Amino acid sequence: MQAPAVSFMLAQKNLSGMDIEIFDTSLRDGAQGEGISFSVRDKLALTATLDELGVAWIEAGNPGSNPKDNDFFKQACQLKLSHARLCAFGSTRKKGTKPEHDPQLASLLSAETEWVVFFGKSSALHVREILKASLNENLDMIAETTAYLVRKGRHVIYDAEHFFDGMNEDKDYALKTLRAAFDAGAERLVLCDTNGGSFPGVIAKGVKTVLSCLPPPQTALVGIHAHNDMGLALACSFAAIDSGCNHVQGTLLGFGERCGNTPLAALIPSLELKLNRRCLPEGRLSRLSLLARRAAEIANISLHDDMPYIGSHAFSHKAGMHADAVLKSSISFEHVDPVLVGNERRILMSEQGGRGAIAARLAGVWRRQSPGGGAELTAGNLPLTKDAPEIAEIARRIKTLEAEGWQFEGADASFLILAHKVLGTYISRFTILAYRVTTEHPAAEALECSYAWVKVLVDGRTEIAAAEGDGPVNALDAALRRSLLGFFPELIRVRLSDYKVRVIDGKEATAAKVRVLIESTDGEAVWTTVGVSEDIIDASRAALVDSIEYKLGHIV
Repeated sequence: MQAPAVSFMLAQKNLSGMDIEIFDTSLRDGAQGEGISFSVRDKLALTATLDELGVAWIEAGNPGSNPKDNDFFKQACQLKLSHARLCAFGSTRKKGTKPEHDPQLASLLSAETEWVVFFGKSSALHVREILKASLNENLDMIAETTAYLVRKGRHVIYDAEHFFDGMNEDKDYALKTLRAAFDAGAERLVLCDTNGGSFPGVIAKGVKTVLSCLPPPQTALVGIHAHNDMGLALACSFAAIDSGCNHVQGTLLGFGERCGNTPLAALIPSLELKLNRRCLPEGRLSRLSLLARRAAEIANISLHDDMPYIGSHAFSHKAGMHADAVLKSSISFEHVDPVLVGNERRILMSEQGGRGAIAARLAGVWRRQSPGGGAELTAGNLPLTKDAPEIAEIARRIKTLEAEGWQFEGADASFLILAHKVLGTYISRFTILAYRVTTEHPAAEALECSYAWVKVLVDGRTEIAAAEGDGPVNALDAALRRSLLGFFPELIRVRLSDYKVRVIDGKEATAAKVRVLIESTDGEAVWTTVGVSEDIIDASRAALVDSIEYKLGHIV
């Protein structure tokens, strides 16, 4: 590759000021994932969230592909981003068209972002079979598109689509496509494993080959864009970084086309905590778990419990020996301190755990008299020890209830409520005096086919409310919330984010007990409660009541 002009070389330093540039494409590549659909409002909210995290770039969409992305870019100019740069996304000019006459490039420029991203073909097979163009014409398309965008005052990031497949087919041609973008003024060359079918060793070899072709000093930052079709996107990204890449593309939560993209929420803490490679501004890493949950809420998906670093299972300990060990020395079963990524250790309550685990979960809380005369549990310096009779009683209750089908390891909120009850510190905020649920099929008029009526008691006052729902649990939930909103307006932010039912003993057929797990969120915090009964509606009621009580009582 030939060295470009000096002015171009000076522009190609790492503008993020970090060791590794983080480029998030949740709003573009992520939006191509099945089940992901962003409104303009969603895209603005997610942009603000990613900027708060401190990523260097946010690829916000393709303004030439749909009206929604056009609307987003019109409104995005009002955002006051503190760190991230917005990028509009497009492709090379069309075959047989001059860049200045290409409507897609006109749309790309209309987004008015300082940085733009466009992709071109690096695979000779794709050029011949998909574009139906000659190899030389494809090189012209890449070079002319880059030069045109640079003339229009844009900084260019070039995505080399199918690069590693192209290297396998015709290495020299794949490198020529990079040379075409580089010589025309591209400031980032991003190597894309578009099909997600490459092993980390292939990625490493490809990156080293590209870097060896750049004139020293390597003025264009080389990046990696890996897909997860073999479950190796994260490994491939690390292989690329280890081989010299300092620009990484992915999506915060890993969702994206087909099997998804590199999950940045796993990549970032590994880079910072394991490899000492800075990629976020100071203090942002500790907000990772909170902002990832906010991003999941915006995307209307459930954050996978087993996600590294940020999932609720990431620092959970169930077996008594493991829990005991981690309490004595956290590094025995935790590879990093959960506080560093804004997560927390969870000692799971079950019959496999011991009194030490229960005491640890309640460590730092003690009983004192509240101003109202009742007892409450609050932060303090007198934690209950594992030998305390209250701890023994909590352990006995857990084992008894789990023998009946209850399960507290995934329902920490219900465990804490149980502990408060044993300690005599539980203060109920409301009581359900009566409720009724009816269902009819088919529904008479609208989609709602179930109806619920609830009578509650709050501070000596009764309230009655009714609601319709798409099913009996939905109707009961709606009626209960309606009856309580006048007393507790903060419940307007609470919603069910997941609902699971499991038959405990199938031998009893339809008379079997069922266990209901309900996950709730207020947009930031997430908590889970459990209910068990032979009646699925009553099991749901128990879990719903615990969910609301947990929120209202701020139980710890």
